[in-house]
Order: sequence, then structure tokens, then C-alpha cells
Amino acid sequence: MTVIDRPSPNFGDRRDGRRPDLLVLHYTGMESGQAALERLCDPAAQVSAHYLIEEDGACFRLVAEENRAWHAGLSLWAGESDLNSASIGIELVNPGHEHGYRPFPDAQIAALLTLAASIRQRHGILPHRVVGHSDIAPTRKEDPGELFPWQRLARHRLGLWPKPQPAGAPGTALEAAFLLAQIGYDISDLPATLTAFQRRYRPACLDGRLDKETAALINGLARLLPKPTALAEG
Repeated sequence: MTVIDRPSPNFGDRRDGRRPDLLVLHYTGMESGQAALERLCDPAAQVSAHYLIEEDGACFRLVAEENRAWHAGLSLWAGESDLNSASIGIELVNPGHEHGYRPFPDAQIAALLTLAASIRQRHGILPHRVVGHSDIAPTRKEDPGELFPWQRLARHRLGLWPKPQPAGAPGTALEAAFLLAQIGYDISDLPATLTAFQRRYRPACLDGRLDKETAALINGLARLLPKPTALAEG
């Protein structure tokens, strides 16, 4: 695919030589792609991403992958808080919930699949390390939102897609929080985290409640996680 270079001044060095192993997907949440592109390249805005993909599939590279773009903000995943150093960020042009949220066009998703597959290959990003902004910042963010085709991405190993597993599903908030933390979520505000989980895996229900269906999906996703590698005995 053709990638158009549109350098942003908004970047820095990854801290402590951190290599990216997380892919974070966003929507721009602005009225136009041009407005988003200008903001991501405005030094006064102090925000950026590595890539921006327009609704027609045009792709812009704003920050080189070896550098630390400023897209994650205050966030947490799997106990790590400097997610700008840990990740590659992709912005998808979409007005978002404030300006007329709408489905993501096929041309845009096709471009995303191509770009994300190449990023995954370059950096060895595993499926469970592909997340949305709302996953890593559930109290602040809604993007890329309930209309984003996560199941389609999972078919390309860009994320996981669980089957409900009611047997052994969490029956209490404490049990659900334990599994959500294993998955990677910040559980400091459990209703917000449940809503973020639903937004991705059960988009028809965004009530932040732990009912049987949400519990079964949490259990199903937890079972898809790679098993921890045992340390070799010395």
C-alpha cells in the first residue's frame, strides 16, 4: 500500500529503549480528516499518532515507528502505564460520538488490515496486544467505539474474539475484576471497565453490568490468552 509521509513534530524517544509490542487503535473524533491531520501535526496540540487512515483508505505516516508518538494519554494496560513508549498508534478518521459517529468504510478497514499486518510482522505484536483506546483508558475514552469491526480484525490475528464460556464464568464483581485484570484492563473503576469490554465484545449492550452474557464473554476471552511461560530453573 502507498503511505504518504506527513511528518508531525509531536514525538520523542521511547523511554529506556522500550520496543513497541502493543498496537492501539483510535478514531479521530473530529469533523473532518483534514482537521484531524492538522491537529496531529500542530506543535501546540501536543498530540500525534504514528499513522492516520482516511475513510477512503488513504494512509499518512506522521511519526516513525521507532519514535514515541503522543496518542495514548493517561492509560494502563497489563500493569504498564507509559503506553506511548510501548505502542504504535493508528488514528482512523471518523467523526466519533460527538460529531455523528458512523460505521467505518470498507476501504478504510482494508487499508487498516494491510497496515496493521505489516506492523504486526515488523514488531512481533501478538493478537492479545491489539487494543482500542477505550480498552486502555476506560474512564476517559470511547474510541474506536461499538461500530468498529473487531471481529473482522480478529480473523486476521489483529485481536482476539471470544466465544461465550458460561461454565466457570465469573459470578461476582471480584471474580470478574480478577479476569479483566488478567486480560489487561485497569479495574479501578469496574463499571467503566465493563462498559469498555462490552463496547468491544458485546456492542449491543453498553450498560456496564455483569450479567451472565458479559460474564461468559469475559471468561471466554480469558481462556484465549497465551499461557504464561515458566521460567527455566537455574
